[in-house]
Amino acid sequence: MYRLLSALREFRTLYLVDLSLTKVNRWQRSGRSEDCPEEITAEWIGNPVLRVTEFPAGYPSAPVLSRRLVDALHDDLTAAGRFVPVRTDDADAGEFLLYAVEAVVDCLDARRSSKPRKATGHIKQVVFQQDALPYDLPAFRIPEWPGAVFWNGWAADRLAELLGDDLEARLVWSDDRSLTPHPDPMGF
Repeated sequence: MYRLLSALREFRTLYLVDLSLTKVNRWQRSGRSEDCPEEITAEWIGNPVLRVTEFPAGYPSAPVLSRRLVDALHDDLTAAGRFVPVRTDDADAGEFLLYAVEAVVDCLDARRSSKPRKATGHIKQVVFQQDALPYDLPAFRIPEWPGAVFWNGWAADRLAELLGDDLEARLVWSDDRSLTPHPDPMGF
C-alpha cells in the first residue's frame, strides 16, 4: 500500500483554496455522499515558467489528477470513487479532477499500528490486516483515518508508468517483509 504525491522536482503544483480542502475533509469525516463537493478551487504555485505536473497536489486526502490520467485509468479508478472538477487560476494548464475516494474499508490492524493523533487522526505507522485489504480497488480510505487515501501497488505502478519520475510512491505497508515502509509516508 502506498501514499502517492508529486515528486520533489521543479514544476508547478496545486494549492487548494476557498476552503476546498476543508470541504473535502468534512465530506470524508461525515461519510455522506451529499457532502462531497461538486467542485473545488485551486491555484497554481511555483514559477509560472515551469511546467505543471499531472499529479499536482500533495494532500494525502485529496489526490488531483490530470484529465489524461483520468481518461487512461477511468474504469479502474471509478471502482473506488468519483471525480470532482478542479477550477484553477490558469486555464492553459489543462483540466484537472479531484479523485474523491469513496471506498472506506475496515482493514487497519489497530493493535500493530501507531495510535492516531487526536486532532487529525494521523497514524504515523499503518499496519493492515492482509486478509481484509481490498486488493481489487485502486485506492481506499480507512474509518480510523478517513482523511488519508491509500493506493494499492498495482494502481501506483500504473500511475508511475504514465508519470515516470514526476510521481513519488511512498510505501506505507507491505506483506513482503523484505520491503521497508517509509518512516512517515503521510508526512511532508
